[in-house]
Amino acid sequence: MEALAEGLWELADFHEQNGEIGKAVKCLETICQSQVSFLPIVEIKSRLRIATLLLKYTHNVNHAKSHLERSQLLLKSIPSCFELKCRAYSLLSQCYHLIGAIPPQKQIINKGLELACASGDGFAVKLWCCNFTSQLANALAIEGDYWGSIAALERGFSCAAEMYYPELQMFFATSIFHVHLMQWEDVNSVGNAAVKCNEIWEFLQPDKRRQCMGLFFYNELLNTFYQLRICDYKTAALHVDKLDEAMRKEMQQVQQIKNLTAELNTINDSLSQSDPHNRERLGLYEKQTQLQEQLRQATFSAGMESMGSLYLGNARQMWDKLELAPPPIDGEWLPRSAVYALVDLMVVISGRPKGLFKECGKRIQSGLQLIKEELLKLGITDGVREVNLQHSAIWMAGVYLMLLMQFLENKVAVDLTRSEFVEAQEALLQMKNWFIRFPTILQGCESIIEMLRGQYAHSLGCFSEAAFHFLEAAKLTESKSMQAMCHVYAAVSHICIGDAESSSQALDLIGPVHAIMDSFVGVREKTSVLFAYGLLLMKQHNLQEARIRLASGLRITHQLLGNIQLVSQYLTLLGSLALALHDTTQAREILKSSLTLAKTLYDIPTQIWVVSVLTALHQELGEKGNEMENTEFARKRGNDLQKRLADVRSSIHHMELIEKVKIEVHQLHDTDIRRANAGPSLGVNLDIPESIGLPVANSTPISRLVNMDTGRLGKRKS
Repeated sequence: MEALAEGLWELADFHEQNGEIGKAVKCLETICQSQVSFLPIVEIKSRLRIATLLLKYTHNVNHAKSHLERSQLLLKSIPSCFELKCRAYSLLSQCYHLIGAIPPQKQIINKGLELACASGDGFAVKLWCCNFTSQLANALAIEGDYWGSIAALERGFSCAAEMYYPELQMFFATSIFHVHLMQWEDVNSVGNAAVKCNEIWEFLQPDKRRQCMGLFFYNELLNTFYQLRICDYKTAALHVDKLDEAMRKEMQQVQQIKNLTAELNTINDSLSQSDPHNRERLGLYEKQTQLQEQLRQATFSAGMESMGSLYLGNARQMWDKLELAPPPIDGEWLPRSAVYALVDLMVVISGRPKGLFKECGKRIQSGLQLIKEELLKLGITDGVREVNLQHSAIWMAGVYLMLLMQFLENKVAVDLTRSEFVEAQEALLQMKNWFIRFPTILQGCESIIEMLRGQYAHSLGCFSEAAFHFLEAAKLTESKSMQAMCHVYAAVSHICIGDAESSSQALDLIGPVHAIMDSFVGVREKTSVLFAYGLLLMKQHNLQEARIRLASGLRITHQLLGNIQLVSQYLTLLGSLALALHDTTQAREILKSSLTLAKTLYDIPTQIWVVSVLTALHQELGEKGNEMENTEFARKRGNDLQKRLADVRSSIHHMELIEKVKIEVHQLHDTDIRRANAGPSLGVNLDIPESIGLPVANSTPISRLVNMDTGRLGKRKS
């Protein structure tokens, strides 16, 4: 009977390698359902194998859970079998995780930890301790017990240190770093966690680093999120460059491995079908040996060898995963495709404030294409809604949907900056429609969508509607930063309305933010409120005080944010102030710099605004030639802008986006909300900047206040 079981196991392996998962499961179920009794250990191994296949390739979590529970019953009668018992606990923990049942998951994990603790201190035992500790930390983080999660991860780190296993220490260190990012109670604690990760990474030997690309991407992305949060854009850009270079190299290596594997499979098929006496058979064997060696070298070069491509019969293609830790630890953070999309997103966020819109556009399109392909693999087509998703598909769908919304958010930002209003409208409509279809998974995006509706309305001169949406966005978020930014946006809208009551409302909104502007992490809130406050002081004809505020804001923006659109608009206001104070020499220099930046950004409203101030300067100095040249420039740009505005206003969707009505959706019940938020992937309010322009009312057409950065990414474990 054992020989029969071995044969069925091998046949199941064969079917799995060919992608025939149903046949593989049937082979294994034959053992479990046989009228002839197999040894309990054979049935246990078969059921664990079935559960692994179901969890890896299907959404049939309940079926997998049934096999695992049956395996546990059988294992109770067997005194030994430590490895099999740990596997059963670990896989059952994954089942509970996928259905969002956190309390029973923690019970199973604790049983696994008790078993491991009672089984000595061998290397394999410690690996299982690390596995269960990681799963426990994840469960605690999902429940919001961040300190409990960190404590568990620190125990895992100590265990890895006892094993003299620096790669595993790096796994726990980066996980601790991630939880600190999620919690963000103390900027020093987050910074210390980042430093510790970088120190451990530098301690690893170069060949070990090459074999730990999953950890490389994980650590570099977390560092990027951290640097963006504290507004250290120069350091963030260095991390983004490293990520982008590594991604390009990885993609080339993975493609080489795929090509070699496909060629080897073709050779294997030919050998299995060809006549044994065929003269070409010897040549095929030689080619097979050559390809196997090339594939071995390619996988070693790509760092895919040490992590092990198979675990408990898992034949998932190793190039789909970026492992963080060795088996039995289920250490993947995100699928490779999601990591690549996230790197593209970081390139966009890093490049957009610098005005690198061409490269940003390429990355946005490539990211959107990749994400939509992955959504199709999950069965998310045009007609699919949240209620149609399997529970086990919710977390992965959430990963890609949140990334999708981030790319669309950035597209709206770029398009509004470039006065591509029709394209911005289309991207914003896509965001709205995705949110309506998946309101629970994307509930964190509701305030962002409202904020973008305000940006869109403001860009088109609909200031009252813009203020409404900004204030609604502030109500929909618990983020103090987002609330402050939305209040500043709304204040600028009120300033643009121009009457006394609106100016009073603007002051009411600006005052509280100005009072606490130094309490925020980073300087985005400070630079934005100084801009708005300076603008309001100008409207109130308090020019000297306005100049002080704006000069301070410009200095901080230039030194720390590096956002050239916001710099351009600060310069335009300061140029206007210099002209009002009859300092024509300084006004000319400032306004020329502002115009150069606005042209770089294709920012038509700001260009018109700057030229209008320059025209007033030339009039004051009697420079008729320059005045006429500027008038003609403003006329051409103004005609272009009016055409763009007319095109977008003629759309049937224009009123839908600006009307003073919230988006109506029907969310799932609380359990499903917890499941949607419990995905093991993007798990932290990363405060990634969304950089959008706000028109500022003037005697001539509008300019934009930009890069009042907010932005978020979803949920994730340790």
